[in-house]
Amino acid sequence: MNVWSPQQHDLDEILSTIYESTNSTNQAVQRTITHKLNSFTRAPDYIAYLAYILSAVTQQEDRIRTIAGYLLKNNARLVLRASQQVIAFVKAAILHAFRDPSDMIRNAAAQDIVAFLGILEPKNWPECLTLLVNQLDDQDSVHQEAAFNVLEKACEDYPRKLDVEINGTFPLNFMVPKFIVLTEHPNAKIRSHAVACLSYFVPINANALYAHIDTFIACLFKRASDEEPQVRRHVCQALVLLLASRPDKLLPELGNVAEYMLFSTKDKNEVVALEACEFWLTFAEDPELAQYLHPLLPRVAPVLLDCMIYSDDDLLWLEGDEEDDAAVPDKESDIKPRHYGGKSHGFEREDDAPASSDAPKRVGAYGEEQLDGDDDDFEDEMDDDDFADEMSTEWNLRKCAAAALDVLAVRFSTDLLNVMLEPLKNKLWNSDWLQRESAILALGAIAEGCIEAVEPHLPMLIPYLIQSLNDPKPLVRSITCWTLGRYASWCTAGTTDDHKAQFFIPTMEGLLRMVLDNNKRVQEAGCSAFATLEEDAGAELAPYLEPVLRNLVFAFDKYQHKNMLILYDAVGTLADAVGSALQNPMYVEILMPPLNKKWSKLKDDDEDLIPLLECLASVTIAMGSAFLPYSGPVFERCVNIARTSIIQYQTWQQNPELDEPDKTFLVVALDLLSGLTQGLGMGLKPFIEHSQPAFFQLLVLCLKHPQAPVRQSAYALVGDLAMACFPLLRQHMPQVMQELILQLDPEPKVEFISACNNAAWSVGEVALRYGRDEPEFAQWVEPLISRLVPLLLHPKAPRSLHENAAVSIGRIGLMHPRMVAPVLPDFAQAWCQALYEIRDNEEKDSAFRGLCTLVQVNPMGIAKSLMWFCNAIVRWNNPSEELNSMFQALLMGFKTHDPQGWAAQVQTFPPVIQERLAQRYGV
Repeated sequence: MNVWSPQQHDLDEILSTIYESTNSTNQAVQRTITHKLNSFTRAPDYIAYLAYILSAVTQQEDRIRTIAGYLLKNNARLVLRASQQVIAFVKAAILHAFRDPSDMIRNAAAQDIVAFLGILEPKNWPECLTLLVNQLDDQDSVHQEAAFNVLEKACEDYPRKLDVEINGTFPLNFMVPKFIVLTEHPNAKIRSHAVACLSYFVPINANALYAHIDTFIACLFKRASDEEPQVRRHVCQALVLLLASRPDKLLPELGNVAEYMLFSTKDKNEVVALEACEFWLTFAEDPELAQYLHPLLPRVAPVLLDCMIYSDDDLLWLEGDEEDDAAVPDKESDIKPRHYGGKSHGFEREDDAPASSDAPKRVGAYGEEQLDGDDDDFEDEMDDDDFADEMSTEWNLRKCAAAALDVLAVRFSTDLLNVMLEPLKNKLWNSDWLQRESAILALGAIAEGCIEAVEPHLPMLIPYLIQSLNDPKPLVRSITCWTLGRYASWCTAGTTDDHKAQFFIPTMEGLLRMVLDNNKRVQEAGCSAFATLEEDAGAELAPYLEPVLRNLVFAFDKYQHKNMLILYDAVGTLADAVGSALQNPMYVEILMPPLNKKWSKLKDDDEDLIPLLECLASVTIAMGSAFLPYSGPVFERCVNIARTSIIQYQTWQQNPELDEPDKTFLVVALDLLSGLTQGLGMGLKPFIEHSQPAFFQLLVLCLKHPQAPVRQSAYALVGDLAMACFPLLRQHMPQVMQELILQLDPEPKVEFISACNNAAWSVGEVALRYGRDEPEFAQWVEPLISRLVPLLLHPKAPRSLHENAAVSIGRIGLMHPRMVAPVLPDFAQAWCQALYEIRDNEEKDSAFRGLCTLVQVNPMGIAKSLMWFCNAIVRWNNPSEELNSMFQALLMGFKTHDPQGWAAQVQTFPPVIQERLAQRYGV
């Protein structure tokens, strides 16, 4: 095989580009260099040049060679389309650089080995694995540690790829015993690497490790008292992984392990304490281990409470949060990127919590955003970077202890509170503010799990918390806001005037004061907690709208950049909560001028426009026709943003080397147009008719957009247009329906689910507006039903898609029963299963009227699904008079048609269905 070698001209060009990248801080220059480097990736041997610079161009400075090494790591996937000559050269060059005299070069090469070994897989680069393992016996500790560094990262990143047969042997069969021996090594770094490497094979149940599991556990116990904190940290980590994956292996020694973990959770080294604290979080999360954890509660809970006290390091990190800093501008680095998800249509179910499923994400006090679990396993897209902290950006002991307490509260409720009451009281009334602050955090952490047990104490605790809002320490005020937010549902739930006067109004007033605090951290916590209170209070806030709005509006002039984004969320949530109460002209006059002021200051490409548009979408819906005086410029700007975004995307498609434009502006503009549509209805007619470019032409382009989130919001807009101003939409339905039918893919890709979901919902709204047996819509019935039914029957589709497909099938059936009734047997059971848990509402009512109409046309179509049909009927709480009459007529029809057969079939139903049928319908 020919050996690859560089061409001097190409080498010089790459070297000079790397050199330029180190010599300019100008952003425009850096963008040009980035584009140039990206263009190199099209060359089939680009990674070979980078490997050559890293390993062989020794006359260059180490920093240039190191940058080449990092570029090599970042472009490692190019090896998958490289020639054999290039692959062979890159492998050899990296291993050569790994023995370079320079630390910088060796470190870069180490990262390259980890990347390439993961992509190529060890079975395709066995000589690399052999070199690393052999280097563990090197007499030079530098080389020994370097090899173990790489092995540890590889074991952590892709343990399964190492647990394979290579050339007739399993390398792990040799590596695991070697690692076990090295846990006794005199060098602490080697001991630490050895324990860490072994631990990463626990979750994958590697046979090579479990063949030596008793020896491994004995090693862990032996190293438990190691003087080196990093070793103890990895011992704790290994025990946590064993508890999560194979608790049976720890149960015989669980008493000793628990003692050790209690001791380690109090370790002076916070890294060790954090790993040990993870043990209690893991322990609490496994319901099958509850019986073993329960007796330990009296000892575990106080230890976790102590771990929640701010450490000296935490306080150093937070030093700036101890002052009045409201006038200090934010650093751009303080502002985390926000991910805007777009509108998705869903239903509330009978077993849902009352909180809105579209609630915005809000800050938790210990590194946990309040994330809603998504539907089943069809879309599992939670970003690991979505932790929003009430402190630094890092997961730490305090947050881990609070999270563990949260899970323990859900698991043990009253029993946990009983063991915590005394230590909690001691801390709450302690003279040391750090003790008080940690106890307030603990109160918030147990709110969800212990609410019933805590409830008798809340008449005393809520006033205590409200009083704590006056604490001179900003960190106490901020955590108190969070904890009050956790109990907001209790504060807002009381219906008596006394409850409102004692708890609801003081909590509302206290949080509003914190919204205007002079400390930015307190503002953030206060605003976030107030948004939670808004959600829980809903329409109960309407009588207090004037003072609430005046406080929030005052914050517009006081807030810096970061908290302004949270303020937009609070205003939008308020609009969602109070709805049409916001239409009062006085409230419009209070709220709109500052929103307009912000609106006029921001350019169309300013990222701060996104949360403002999001906020305005809620405001427009709530204000309805009262928003009309402000709607012209808003509508025009949304159309302009949409036009610009589409042009930018078309330009990018023609020039892929440019940066892909941000779709978020287009998504939010479409969602605000949806808000205007819901709020103004036919009042939009003059704006749509005079729109430049043509509004519906833009909408159809959005329905064809390659990015699924854009289509998702565009289909939501179609549904809203159908509901609010169908006469304007109708003449454009042929073009819209052509795209809509294509979007209803019976086998949707995961990333297309939400777009498909909104398309499925919107078609039902359109069907209702066309009316009964309308010829124009009739042409689309067959293609729609032929796609909606497979979506309803798809075993892996999320529940929301099943529900929207079922509702639209029902609504199309209501309007065109004779066309749909013949296929009723294909979907009847799945249809009833999809909708019986949905809360009563108009959408569900129209869908069920559709199903009943189909059954009237084709009674035999329901025969095999009768029990499911009856179950769906009796699960209704308050069907409309029309629907209830249809249920009665159908059920009596079944009974009178064949009394004996009906009686026999009903006998096979669960007793609860039999009872309700008899009570409600006399059948």
